[in-house]
Amino acid sequence: MSIATLGIDLGKTSMHIVGLDASGKPVHRKKLTRTALIRFLSNLAPCRVAMESCAGSHDIARKADAMGHDAVLLPAQFVRPYTKGQKNDNSDAEAIAEAATRPTMPTVSIKDATQQEIQFLHRTRQGWIKQRTETANRVRAMLLEFGIVVPQRILNLRRALPGILEDAENGLPDGVRQLVGDHWQQLQELDDKVADITQRVERIPVRDARAARLMSIPGIGPMIATAMVAAVGDGTQFTQGRGLSAWLGLVPQQFTTGGKPRLLGISKRGNRYLRTLLIHGARAVLQQAHRGDDALRRWIQQVNGRVHRNKAAVALANKLARVAWAVLTRGETFRASAAAA
Repeated sequence: MSIATLGIDLGKTSMHIVGLDASGKPVHRKKLTRTALIRFLSNLAPCRVAMESCAGSHDIARKADAMGHDAVLLPAQFVRPYTKGQKNDNSDAEAIAEAATRPTMPTVSIKDATQQEIQFLHRTRQGWIKQRTETANRVRAMLLEFGIVVPQRILNLRRALPGILEDAENGLPDGVRQLVGDHWQQLQELDDKVADITQRVERIPVRDARAARLMSIPGIGPMIATAMVAAVGDGTQFTQGRGLSAWLGLVPQQFTTGGKPRLLGISKRGNRYLRTLLIHGARAVLQQAHRGDDALRRWIQQVNGRVHRNKAAVALANKLARVAWAVLTRGETFRASAAAA
């Protein structure tokens, strides 16, 4: 049995594998536990090991790479067209193996453990911020039912809640007052959690040279720098800066037919979280563009004079993404003269 490509359909406890020979013919099918899969890979001759990019795939891909295999992660939306007949685990594994044989099939870069740690910090922070917003909105709704209106912004809610809870004449029933107090305690706990995890993220550039170099770019602070490292690592999976900006959805969407190209709004593909951070960073740079006279600021002022400020922010975010790719791949810090080219 000579396996050239191995497709793995991942599960929590059981995995289905299908091996293809050099001609693409299925020669091996098996169901394995997670432990047995690792043992199987360690005894298998080096080959291409393919999986869909999903939970747990990066860990197995790293282990397969360490064993000498060529591990690849495939986007699930590109694997789906290769599924034949009924959907089941075996056909999914075969579809993964067949998709991996295509020379133009896009792949997902394998994240190292540090990238995943940073990614978990960002996602946990965003999750707590979302919980805090939900809690604040719930408190506002409860208070509004009894005619108590708190101005917008969570800062105003923090200032108003202690007085509302202490005011015995505001008409709040005791049960609702106790419930609002519980929510107020939860808000304070979430504030502490968000502040603590934000500090942990901001300390990452001290030990990660890639994030430290990214912070030399205008508009990129520790949040954007660490999110960029978590998403793309050293950026070598892209052959040029435009590849990174296209992956982030910061380039125009194209609709061409009959040889007539038509460019639409930005595609908004890829990592929405990182794209949002970059646009916020670009807005901050736009506000300070009049301070200083380097090549990048002159370019910003030219763009600002031609288009609306929102388009200018997206255009600058596009440029910042390209600059970030250059900084990551070349191992250099930011140079304003080169960025304006």
